Amino acid sequence: MSKTRIAFIGAGNMAASLIGGLRAQGVEASSICASAPGAETRERVTTEHGIEVFADNAQAVKGADVVVLAVKPQMMKTVAQALKPSLETHQLIVSVAAGVTCASLTDWLGERPVVRCMPNTPSLLRQGASGLYATDKVTAAQREQAEQLASAVGIAVWVEQEQQMNAVTAVSGSGPAYFFLMMEAMTAAGVKLGLPEDIAKKLTLQTALGAALIATGSEVDAAELRRRVSSPGGTTEAAIKAFQAGHFEALVETALSAADHRSAELAEQLGK
Repeated sequence: MSKTRIAFIGAGNMAASLIGGLRAQGVEASSICASAPGAETRERVTTEHGIEVFADNAQAVKGADVVVLAVKPQMMKTVAQALKPSLETHQLIVSVAAGVTCASLTDWLGERPVVRCMPNTPSLLRQGASGLYATDKVTAAQREQAEQLASAVGIAVWVEQEQQMNAVTAVSGSGPAYFFLMMEAMTAAGVKLGLPEDIAKKLTLQTALGAALIATGSEVDAAELRRRVSSPGGTTEAAIKAFQAGHFEALVETALSAADHRSAELAEQLGK
């Protein structure tokens, strides 16, 4: 990425996190630029990251190898159609807008290499998980550029069918909220069991962090890790049996299926 020129259209939180990740990896400020309509946003991003930020989208994309579309999904059609005359055919388009399909982007921008990227909110802390999908026009070198871009804020994985981006949205895109809900529930249950709220919260959050670190650093799967914690006849087994009696696994599947379905619905709506 050191020789790649990258232009961000939009300079909100996700764009700023990607820019910060790239800068932390050693990408020169002169290789990155952005555009944003608000003067306050332009000043903040310039101050924080040392890059040039334009008011005009067309000015930002001049000479860029990669153009990252980081605007709200509802604004994408208007922004893309206005940007089309300023783009060159060789430029790689990377969209981080949830629910906007490659077909829609091609319709608005014309035939060109497009990568869809679905990051999640932990990307703001460079602990993100991103799913990537590339159209046939994307070269091997461009795939590498897109992967390095997403990897600047966490891990990046490729899916081979665009429809699978709905599942990526359901698992990792929306996923942080599921864990936040679990944290809420565990904290509330701890309070009902007699703990002060601040203690219940601290124990819950540190336990979630510790469990995630164990899982990401282990060579065995989550099921085996769970079994290792669950002694026969012990407290953990009692809790796990209660979860399973309430059809916990089936409920999780139902929830993610609902998110997957809604992602497909939104993609259809946004493409009109």
